Amino acid sequence: MMNRIDRLVLARIGSRVAMTVLIFYGLIALVESLDTWRFNHVSNQKGLPTAILMVAMSAVRWTIKTLPVTVLLGGILGLADLKARHELTVIKASGISIWRVLRAPVAVLVIVSFFIALGAETISTQINRELNPTPPGQAAELTPPGEIWLEQRHEDVHYVLMARSMAADRASLGNVTLFYLSPNEIARLEAEEAILDGGFWHMKVALARTASAPPYRILDVRVPTRSSLAEIELKTASTEDLTFFELAELLQHGVADPMVRAATSMRLIKLLALPLVLAGSLMIAFAFTAGYSRNTQFGPSVLYGMVLGFVVFVITEMADRGGSTGVLDPVFAAVGPAIVAIVIGLTVLLYKEDGWT
Repeated sequence: MMNRIDRLVLARIGSRVAMTVLIFYGLIALVESLDTWRFNHVSNQKGLPTAILMVAMSAVRWTIKTLPVTVLLGGILGLADLKARHELTVIKASGISIWRVLRAPVAVLVIVSFFIALGAETISTQINRELNPTPPGQAAELTPPGEIWLEQRHEDVHYVLMARSMAADRASLGNVTLFYLSPNEIARLEAEEAILDGGFWHMKVALARTASAPPYRILDVRVPTRSSLAEIELKTASTEDLTFFELAELLQHGVADPMVRAATSMRLIKLLALPLVLAGSLMIAFAFTAGYSRNTQFGPSVLYGMVLGFVVFVITEMADRGGSTGVLDPVFAAVGPAIVAIVIGLTVLLYKEDGWT
């Protein structure tokens, strides 16, 4: 149960964190609204309220990404407020350790983080996907507009599929060209449609092209693939457009491509690790602000917080890139920065509590 000191500390820090998050949200929403082409396009297609909702939900997505920074800055501002009112001095003078003061904010932050990761993130992702989805095959910036490229393998068979359209169920590709990368008598196949069916891409009628003969038609072509429908869905969509529960369900069906599996796992584990990341940010705020100081100027503390917040954000994003591309293990990439932040915060607090600084 929380006592009056817990409620006081929680109110001071919680209000400053909420204020910082709202300020960042407003700035991000302003930046999102500057994309006038997208705003006007959605407004003309679905109305002004829908366009405003799109900007609001897009800002929510980016605000969640910046939470490690905003929580750290808000925590520093809250602790600075406690020190300016001499409340933190009185609390520590009464014999209450900093660990006791830290308990309530961290516990509440962890609980709120789970609701953000599984609730707010899910809702904003669903709305963003409906209003401003990533087109099929456009998950990568290098993909040409209007084209869907899929690299496929099955044992010794290696080829690339290029399609101009895709059905809503993602199991059927339209206006397909198949390029063989492994040795094959046929260099290229062209078909009006290719359907994923039981481990094969099925083309009812295909035009075969070779270097040594004129083009000729082949009926009922079946090209093997190890990709499942779940994997095709992941390859042709951005993981940012999938909710936590959808990612978990798709991974349960199995993903053969290691790159796709790494990107999906990283996104899933990163959402689960959000409470640890935010707890680490708050501990760093306590470590560099909660100590006793005769200097009542809090400018340096805020400056340190901004620098540390930037460092935490950069490290988290770099680990995210490494985990998404398979360079780092997704579990290590998602949890590692959080553990480092927690260890730094705890180490500095231990030194200060023992009187070493």
